[in-house]
Amino acid sequence: MTPFTLMNSTEEKPELTILHMSDLHFGPPLVLEVAEAALRSAHELKPDAIVVSGDLTQRATRDQFVAAQKFISRFPRVPVMVVPGNHDVPLYRVYQRLTKPHQLYREIIDDELNPTLQLDTAVIVGLDSTAPRSAITNGRIHAWQLNHCSKIFSDVPVDKVKIVVAHHHFAPAPDYLHDRTMPKSKRAIMRFVELDVDLILGGHLHRAYIGNTLDFYPGAHRERGIIIAQSGTTTSRRGRGREQEKNSFNVIKICKKTIQIAHYLYFNASHGFIPNSYHTFRRINQQLEQEKFDQSPGVRDTQ
Repeated sequence: MTPFTLMNSTEEKPELTILHMSDLHFGPPLVLEVAEAALRSAHELKPDAIVVSGDLTQRATRDQFVAAQKFISRFPRVPVMVVPGNHDVPLYRVYQRLTKPHQLYREIIDDELNPTLQLDTAVIVGLDSTAPRSAITNGRIHAWQLNHCSKIFSDVPVDKVKIVVAHHHFAPAPDYLHDRTMPKSKRAIMRFVELDVDLILGGHLHRAYIGNTLDFYPGAHRERGIIIAQSGTTTSRRGRGREQEKNSFNVIKICKKTIQIAHYLYFNASHGFIPNSYHTFRRINQQLEQEKFDQSPGVRDTQ
C-alpha cells in the first residue's frame, strides 16, 4: 500500500491523522478480502484516531453486530469514534424498530449514540442521524443535537479543529444520482458555520465526495465554508455511482495551516487500498483569527 505523504511535507507536519471509514455492512454484502485489507491499512497508516460513520451492519442482527465489533476490536489501539447508520436499526422487525431501534447497537457497539471524542488537537462530535420512526432512509438531525454541538464547541480554543460526524449526508454528491439530503440539512450547516466547525465526516452515499459546503449552500459567511469528506463503503460490495462495486476510505491529516485529505480506493490488482486523489484546504478559522490579531489596534501600534 502506498502511504499518504503530505504534499508540502517539508513545510508542515501533521498534528493529527484520522482514518475515516464508513458503511461496513457486515452481513451478506461484506467482502472479506477487502475487510482484511482495510485492517492492514489501518495498522500501516498509523492514524491517531479512527472514525466509522455508520452502517456497521446490513440488517442490524446480533450476529452482524458481533462481527462488526470484532472487526473494530482489531483496529490499532487509538481512540475510535463510531456513530450508527440507518442499517444499524431494524428495517423489517417493525415492532423492535419502533420501540427499541438501537437496542443491539447500544448493547454491542456503544451505549452512546451521540459520542464526543476529545483529542489534543481536535474535538469530534458524533451525531446519531438515524430516524427509525419517521425517515429511516434519509435520516434527520434534531434541534437538540445542534444545541448539543453548541454546548460542546462553545469553549473549544481556535487552535483545535472542530469536527462533526454523522452517517447521513448534509450535502448532495455532485453526480448523476441526485440523492436527497437530510431534511433541514441547510439549517444544520448554517449552525455549524456559526460554530466555526472545520470538517464534516459522513457516509451513506456509498461513494466518496470531498469538497466544501459553499459548493451547495452559499450562506451568510462566504469565507467560512465547511470541508465535507464523505467516505464510500469501505468493506461491502454496495458501492454506487462512480464507485459501483468499489471500496474506499479517507485519510485526513490536520496540519497547522491546512487540512489534507487523501481518498483511498481498493484495487484488486494490488489486493489493497491505494491513494486515488489528494485534496488540500486552508484552515480558515486559524487564518481568520490571525487576521483579527493583525488588525487589532495594539498590533498596529507596534508595527
